[in-house]
Amino acid sequence: MIRIQARTEPSSIMKVASPLIAIVLTLIFGCILFSALNKNPFEALHVLLIAPLSDMYNIGEMLVKMSPLLFCAVGLSLCYRANMWNIGAEGQLLAGALGGSAVALLFIDSTSVFALPLTLIAGIISGMLWSAVPTYLKLRFNSNLILTTIMFNYIALYLLIWAVNGPLRDPDGYGFPESAMFSDSTTLPILLEGSRIHLGILFAVISAFVGWFILSKTHLGFQIRVFGADEPAAKYAGFSGKKLSWFVMLFSGALAGFAGVCEVTGPIGQLVPNVSPGYGYSAIIVAYLGRLHPLGAIVAAIFLAVLYMGGDLAQIQMGIPVAVVGMFQGVLLFFLLACDFFIRNRLTFNNQVTN
Repeated sequence: MIRIQARTEPSSIMKVASPLIAIVLTLIFGCILFSALNKNPFEALHVLLIAPLSDMYNIGEMLVKMSPLLFCAVGLSLCYRANMWNIGAEGQLLAGALGGSAVALLFIDSTSVFALPLTLIAGIISGMLWSAVPTYLKLRFNSNLILTTIMFNYIALYLLIWAVNGPLRDPDGYGFPESAMFSDSTTLPILLEGSRIHLGILFAVISAFVGWFILSKTHLGFQIRVFGADEPAAKYAGFSGKKLSWFVMLFSGALAGFAGVCEVTGPIGQLVPNVSPGYGYSAIIVAYLGRLHPLGAIVAAIFLAVLYMGGDLAQIQMGIPVAVVGMFQGVLLFFLLACDFFIRNRLTFNNQVTN
Protein backbone atom coordinates (compact mmCIF):
# COMPACT_ATOMS: atom_id res chain seq x y z
CA MET A 1 0.00 0.00 0.00
CA ILE A 2 1.07 3.53 -0.67
CA ARG A 3 0.79 5.85 2.31
CA ILE A 4 1.46 9.52 2.87
CA GLN A 5 3.71 10.12 5.86
CA ALA A 6 4.63 13.47 7.38
CA ARG A 7 8.35 14.21 7.41
CA THR A 8 10.00 14.94 10.75
CA GLU A 9 11.73 17.90 9.08
CA PRO A 10 10.96 19.69 5.79
CA SER A 11 12.97 18.31 2.87
CA SER A 12 15.67 20.78 1.84
CA ILE A 13 16.10 18.91 -1.45
CA MET A 14 12.41 19.27 -2.35
CA LYS A 15 12.47 22.96 -1.50
CA VAL A 16 14.96 23.46 -4.32
CA ALA A 17 13.69 20.75 -6.66
CA SER A 18 9.98 21.52 -6.38
CA PRO A 19 9.87 24.49 -8.84
CA LEU A 20 12.19 22.68 -11.26
CA ILE A 21 10.03 19.54 -11.22
CA ALA A 22 6.92 21.68 -11.67
CA ILE A 23 8.42 23.39 -14.73
CA VAL A 24 9.43 20.04 -16.28
CA LEU A 25 5.95 18.59 -15.69
CA THR A 26 4.40 21.73 -17.20
CA LEU A 27 6.58 21.36 -20.31
CA ILE A 28 5.52 17.70 -20.64
CA PHE A 29 1.90 18.79 -20.33
CA GLY A 30 2.58 21.43 -22.99
CA CYS A 31 3.90 18.80 -25.42
CA ILE A 32 0.72 16.75 -24.94
CA LEU A 33 -1.45 19.85 -25.35
CA PHE A 34 0.24 21.03 -28.53
CA SER A 35 0.06 17.55 -30.02
CA ALA A 36 -3.68 17.52 -29.32
CA LEU A 37 -3.90 20.85 -31.20
CA ASN A 38 -2.09 19.26 -34.18
CA LYS A 39 0.96 21.48 -33.63
CA ASN A 40 4.58 20.39 -33.54
CA PRO A 41 5.23 20.40 -29.76
CA PHE A 42 8.95 21.13 -30.07
CA GLU A 43 8.37 24.00 -32.49
CA ALA A 44 5.63 25.37 -30.21
CA LEU A 45 7.84 25.21 -27.12
CA HIS A 46 10.63 26.91 -29.06
CA VAL A 47 8.30 29.77 -30.02
CA LEU A 48 6.89 29.93 -26.50
CA LEU A 49 10.14 29.83 -24.51
CA ILE A 50 13.14 30.51 -26.77
CA ALA A 51 11.93 32.97 -29.41
CA PRO A 52 11.14 35.70 -26.82
CA LEU A 53 14.89 35.83 -26.05
CA SER A 54 16.03 35.74 -29.68
CA ASP A 55 16.85 39.44 -30.13
CA MET A 56 17.24 42.64 -28.14
CA TYR A 57 13.80 43.99 -29.04
CA ASN A 58 12.04 40.88 -27.72
CA ILE A 59 14.23 40.90 -24.61
CA GLY A 60 13.25 44.52 -24.04
CA GLU A 61 9.55 43.66 -24.37
CA MET A 62 10.07 40.77 -21.98
CA LEU A 63 11.56 43.16 -19.40
CA VAL A 64 8.59 45.49 -19.84
CA LYS A 65 6.25 42.62 -18.93
CA MET A 66 8.53 41.48 -16.13
CA SER A 67 8.31 44.81 -14.29
CA PRO A 68 4.67 44.68 -13.03
CA LEU A 69 4.97 40.96 -12.30
CA LEU A 70 8.01 41.58 -10.11
CA PHE A 71 6.50 44.57 -8.31
CA CYS A 72 3.39 42.59 -7.35
CA ALA A 73 5.24 39.36 -6.54
CA VAL A 74 7.61 41.03 -4.06
CA GLY A 75 4.71 42.45 -2.07
CA LEU A 76 2.79 39.18 -2.20
CA SER A 77 5.86 37.27 -1.00
CA LEU A 78 5.89 39.28 2.22
CA CYS A 79 2.14 38.87 2.64
CA TYR A 80 2.27 35.12 2.23
CA ARG A 81 5.27 34.78 4.53
CA ALA A 82 3.06 36.46 7.16
CA ASN A 83 0.07 34.19 6.32
CA MET A 84 -1.91 37.14 4.93
CA TRP A 85 -3.53 35.65 1.81
CA ASN A 86 -3.74 38.74 -0.35
CA ILE A 87 -5.25 37.86 -3.77
CA GLY A 88 -5.88 41.53 -4.55
CA ALA A 89 -2.68 42.60 -6.31
CA GLU A 90 -4.62 42.95 -9.58
CA GLY A 91 -7.09 45.40 -8.07
CA GLN A 92 -4.34 47.29 -6.27
CA LEU A 93 -2.44 47.57 -9.55
CA LEU A 94 -5.54 48.96 -11.30
CA ALA A 95 -6.15 51.37 -8.43
CA GLY A 96 -2.58 52.62 -8.75
CA ALA A 97 -3.02 53.10 -12.48
CA LEU A 98 -6.27 55.00 -11.94
CA GLY A 99 -4.99 57.23 -9.13
CA GLY A 100 -1.74 58.00 -10.93
CA SER A 101 -3.57 58.78 -14.17
CA ALA A 102 -5.91 61.21 -12.43
CA VAL A 103 -2.89 63.18 -11.22
CA ALA A 104 -0.99 62.86 -14.52
CA LEU A 105 -3.91 64.42 -16.40
CA LEU A 106 -3.59 67.52 -14.20
CA PHE A 107 -0.14 68.09 -15.72
CA ILE A 108 -1.04 67.75 -19.41
CA ASP A 109 0.20 71.27 -20.19
CA SER A 110 2.86 71.40 -17.49
CA THR A 111 6.61 70.97 -17.61
CA SER A 112 7.02 70.88 -13.82
CA VAL A 113 9.78 68.65 -12.48
CA PHE A 114 7.36 67.60 -9.73
CA ALA A 115 4.81 66.18 -12.18
CA LEU A 116 6.27 62.69 -12.47
CA PRO A 117 7.10 62.23 -8.75
CA LEU A 118 3.59 63.36 -7.77
CA THR A 119 2.06 61.01 -10.32
CA LEU A 120 4.08 58.05 -9.02
CA ILE A 121 3.29 58.91 -5.40
CA ALA A 122 -0.42 59.12 -6.24
CA GLY A 123 -0.28 55.64 -7.77
CA ILE A 124 1.54 54.20 -4.75
CA ILE A 125 -0.91 55.77 -2.28
CA SER A 126 -3.89 54.57 -4.35
CA GLY A 127 -2.61 50.99 -4.20
CA MET A 128 -2.05 51.28 -0.45
CA LEU A 129 -5.57 52.62 0.14
CA TRP A 130 -7.06 49.86 -1.99
CA SER A 131 -5.32 47.23 0.14
CA ALA A 132 -6.20 49.03 3.39
CA VAL A 133 -9.95 48.38 3.17
CA PRO A 134 -9.85 44.54 3.08
CA THR A 135 -7.09 44.65 5.71
CA TYR A 136 -9.33 46.65 8.04
CA LEU A 137 -12.25 44.30 7.39
CA LYS A 138 -10.00 41.32 8.18
CA LEU A 139 -8.59 42.73 11.42
CA ARG A 140 -11.78 44.39 12.64
CA PHE A 141 -14.46 41.88 11.63
CA ASN A 142 -12.35 38.78 10.85
CA SER A 143 -13.64 38.72 7.27
CA ASN A 144 -12.14 36.30 4.76
CA LEU A 145 -9.18 38.14 3.23
CA ILE A 146 -9.13 35.93 0.13
CA LEU A 147 -12.74 36.73 -0.71
CA THR A 148 -12.58 40.45 0.02
CA THR A 149 -9.37 41.02 -1.95
CA ILE A 150 -10.77 39.10 -4.94
CA MET A 151 -13.98 41.12 -4.86
CA PHE A 152 -12.02 44.35 -4.69
CA ASN A 153 -10.24 43.32 -7.90
CA TYR A 154 -13.55 43.51 -9.77
CA ILE A 155 -14.54 46.75 -8.08
CA ALA A 156 -11.25 48.33 -9.17
CA LEU A 157 -11.69 47.05 -12.73
CA TYR A 158 -15.18 48.47 -13.14
CA LEU A 159 -14.19 51.72 -11.43
CA LEU A 160 -11.40 52.09 -13.99
CA ILE A 161 -13.78 51.30 -16.87
CA TRP A 162 -16.21 53.92 -15.53
CA ALA A 163 -13.40 56.49 -15.30
CA VAL A 164 -12.16 56.02 -18.89
CA ASN A 165 -15.74 56.20 -20.14
CA GLY A 166 -16.55 59.19 -17.96
CA PRO A 167 -14.52 61.82 -16.11
CA LEU A 168 -11.08 60.78 -17.42
CA ARG A 169 -12.06 60.15 -21.05
CA ASP A 170 -10.21 62.23 -23.63
CA PRO A 171 -12.68 64.84 -24.95
CA ASP A 172 -10.80 64.80 -28.26
CA GLY A 173 -10.58 61.02 -28.42
CA TYR A 174 -13.58 60.46 -30.75
CA GLY A 175 -15.49 58.68 -28.00
CA PHE A 176 -12.93 55.92 -27.42
CA PRO A 177 -12.70 54.76 -23.76
CA GLU A 178 -9.25 56.11 -23.00
CA SER A 179 -7.67 59.17 -21.45
CA ALA A 180 -5.59 61.78 -23.22
CA MET A 181 -1.96 60.92 -23.81
CA PHE A 182 0.22 61.98 -20.90
CA SER A 183 2.75 64.76 -21.32
CA ASP A 184 6.49 64.15 -21.36
CA SER A 185 6.68 65.52 -17.82
CA THR A 186 4.62 62.60 -16.49
CA THR A 187 6.10 59.71 -18.50
CA LEU A 188 8.94 57.52 -17.32
CA PRO A 189 12.29 57.99 -19.08
CA ILE A 190 13.36 55.34 -21.59
CA LEU A 191 16.57 53.61 -20.51
CA LEU A 192 17.56 52.15 -23.89
CA GLU A 193 17.00 54.07 -27.12
CA GLY A 194 14.86 52.24 -29.65
CA SER A 195 13.15 50.08 -27.03
CA ARG A 196 10.38 50.43 -24.45
CA ILE A 197 12.66 49.64 -21.50
CA HIS A 198 11.75 52.33 -18.98
CA LEU A 199 12.79 53.46 -15.52
CA GLY A 200 10.01 51.43 -13.89
CA ILE A 201 11.95 48.23 -14.59
CA LEU A 202 14.83 49.53 -12.49
CA PHE A 203 12.38 50.47 -9.73
CA ALA A 204 10.97 46.91 -9.80
CA VAL A 205 14.41 45.33 -9.35
CA ILE A 206 15.20 47.78 -6.53
CA SER A 207 11.91 46.83 -4.84
CA ALA A 208 13.00 43.17 -4.88
CA PHE A 209 16.22 44.05 -3.06
CA VAL A 210 14.30 46.24 -0.60
CA GLY A 211 11.92 43.35 0.07
CA TRP A 212 14.86 40.97 0.56
CA PHE A 213 16.56 43.41 2.95
CA ILE A 214 13.40 43.86 5.01
CA LEU A 215 12.65 40.15 5.18
CA SER A 216 16.20 38.89 5.78
CA LYS A 217 18.16 41.66 7.47
CA THR A 218 15.77 43.49 9.77
CA HIS A 219 14.00 42.73 13.04
CA LEU A 220 10.71 43.53 11.29
CA GLY A 221 11.42 40.81 8.74
CA PHE A 222 12.23 38.37 11.53
CA GLN A 223 8.86 39.14 13.12
CA ILE A 224 7.10 38.57 9.79
CA ARG A 225 8.76 35.20 9.34
CA VAL A 226 8.01 34.08 12.90
CA PHE A 227 4.42 35.32 12.70
CA GLY A 228 3.86 33.38 9.48
CA ALA A 229 5.51 30.21 10.74
CA ASP A 230 3.95 30.10 14.23
CA GLU A 231 1.44 32.79 15.17
CA PRO A 232 1.02 31.70 18.83
CA ALA A 233 4.80 31.79 19.32
CA ALA A 234 4.96 35.25 17.74
CA LYS A 235 2.25 36.52 20.09
CA TYR A 236 4.01 34.92 23.06
CA ALA A 237 7.18 36.78 22.05
CA GLY A 238 5.24 40.05 22.09
CA PHE A 239 5.01 40.60 18.33
CA SER A 240 1.95 42.58 17.27
CA GLY A 241 0.00 40.58 14.68
CA LYS A 242 -2.11 43.61 13.72
CA LYS A 243 0.89 45.83 13.07
CA LEU A 244 2.62 43.14 11.01
CA SER A 245 -0.57 42.50 9.03
CA TRP A 246 -0.99 46.21 8.31
CA PHE A 247 2.62 46.51 7.24
CA VAL A 248 2.72 43.61 4.77
CA MET A 249 -0.66 44.51 3.25
CA LEU A 250 0.16 48.20 2.82
CA PHE A 251 3.61 47.33 1.49
CA SER A 252 2.08 44.91 -1.01
CA GLY A 253 -0.56 47.44 -2.02
CA ALA A 254 2.07 50.15 -2.46
CA LEU A 255 4.17 47.97 -4.78
CA ALA A 256 1.13 46.85 -6.80
CA GLY A 257 0.03 50.48 -7.11
CA PHE A 258 3.57 51.36 -8.16
CA ALA A 259 3.31 48.68 -10.86
CA GLY A 260 0.05 50.14 -12.12
CA VAL A 261 1.23 53.73 -12.31
CA CYS A 262 4.46 52.63 -14.01
CA GLU A 263 2.39 50.87 -16.67
CA VAL A 264 0.35 53.95 -17.55
CA THR A 265 3.31 56.34 -17.36
CA GLY A 266 5.64 53.90 -19.10
CA PRO A 267 4.79 51.66 -22.06
CA ILE A 268 1.12 52.72 -22.38
CA GLY A 269 1.38 56.48 -21.87
CA GLN A 270 -2.31 56.90 -21.04
CA LEU A 271 -5.12 55.26 -19.07
CA VAL A 272 -6.91 52.52 -21.02
CA PRO A 273 -9.36 49.79 -19.89
CA ASN A 274 -6.88 46.95 -20.47
CA VAL A 275 -4.02 48.26 -18.34
CA SER A 276 -3.26 44.76 -17.12
CA PRO A 277 -3.71 41.38 -18.84
CA GLY A 278 -3.79 39.79 -15.39
CA TYR A 279 -0.38 40.69 -13.97
CA GLY A 280 -1.72 40.71 -10.42
CA TYR A 281 -3.00 37.15 -10.70
CA SER A 282 0.13 35.88 -12.46
CA ALA A 283 2.22 37.47 -9.70
CA ILE A 284 0.83 34.84 -7.33
CA ILE A 285 2.53 32.19 -9.45
CA VAL A 286 5.69 34.31 -9.59
CA ALA A 287 5.75 34.60 -5.78
CA TYR A 288 5.41 30.84 -5.30
CA LEU A 289 7.79 29.96 -8.11
CA GLY A 290 10.31 32.28 -6.44
CA ARG A 291 9.81 30.36 -3.16
CA LEU A 292 8.27 33.46 -1.50
CA HIS A 293 11.70 35.08 -1.66
CA PRO A 294 11.92 38.61 -3.12
CA LEU A 295 15.14 37.86 -5.01
CA GLY A 296 13.81 34.52 -6.24
CA ALA A 297 10.87 36.47 -7.63
CA ILE A 298 13.24 38.16 -10.12
CA VAL A 299 14.01 34.86 -11.86
CA ALA A 300 10.38 33.72 -11.65
CA ALA A 301 9.13 37.03 -13.08
CA ILE A 302 11.49 36.67 -16.03
CA PHE A 303 10.14 33.15 -16.69
CA LEU A 304 6.49 34.28 -16.58
CA ALA A 305 7.30 37.32 -18.74
CA VAL A 306 8.84 34.98 -21.32
CA LEU A 307 5.59 32.99 -21.27
CA TYR A 308 3.59 36.18 -21.91
CA MET A 309 5.85 37.12 -24.83
CA GLY A 310 5.90 33.56 -26.15
CA GLY A 311 2.12 33.41 -26.03
CA ASP A 312 1.85 36.45 -28.29
CA LEU A 313 4.41 35.00 -30.71
CA ALA A 314 2.74 31.57 -30.72
CA GLN A 315 -0.59 33.18 -31.56
CA ILE A 316 0.92 35.14 -34.45
CA GLN A 317 3.26 32.53 -35.90
CA MET A 318 1.42 29.27 -35.23
CA GLY A 319 -2.19 30.25 -34.66
CA ILE A 320 -2.17 28.87 -31.12
CA PRO A 321 -4.93 30.43 -28.96
CA VAL A 322 -3.59 33.00 -26.52
CA ALA A 323 -5.61 31.26 -23.78
CA VAL A 324 -2.97 28.53 -23.88
CA VAL A 325 -0.66 30.88 -21.92
CA GLY A 326 -3.25 31.18 -19.16
CA MET A 327 -3.59 27.40 -19.14
CA PHE A 328 0.20 27.07 -18.87
CA GLN A 329 0.23 29.39 -15.87
CA GLY A 330 -2.59 27.51 -14.17
CA VAL A 331 -1.00 24.12 -14.76
CA LEU A 332 2.35 25.44 -13.55
CA LEU A 333 0.77 26.60 -10.27
CA PHE A 334 -1.04 23.27 -9.91
CA PHE A 335 2.17 21.26 -10.34
CA LEU A 336 4.07 23.65 -8.07
CA LEU A 337 1.58 23.24 -5.23
CA ALA A 338 1.53 19.48 -5.78
CA CYS A 339 5.32 19.28 -5.62
CA ASP A 340 5.41 21.55 -2.57
CA PHE A 341 3.23 19.00 -0.77
CA PHE A 342 6.23 16.67 -0.70
CA ILE A 343 8.40 19.22 1.13
CA ARG A 344 6.67 18.23 4.38
CA ASN A 345 5.32 14.83 3.33
CA ARG A 346 6.58 11.71 1.58
CA LEU A 347 5.24 8.51 0.10
CA THR A 348 5.92 5.25 1.89
CA PHE A 349 5.28 1.76 0.59
CA ASN A 350 3.92 -0.98 2.83
CA ASN A 351 4.21 -4.47 1.38
CA GLN A 352 2.50 -6.23 4.27
CA VAL A 353 -0.80 -7.94 3.49
CA THR A 354 -3.36 -8.00 6.30
CA ASN A 355 -6.30 -10.41 6.51
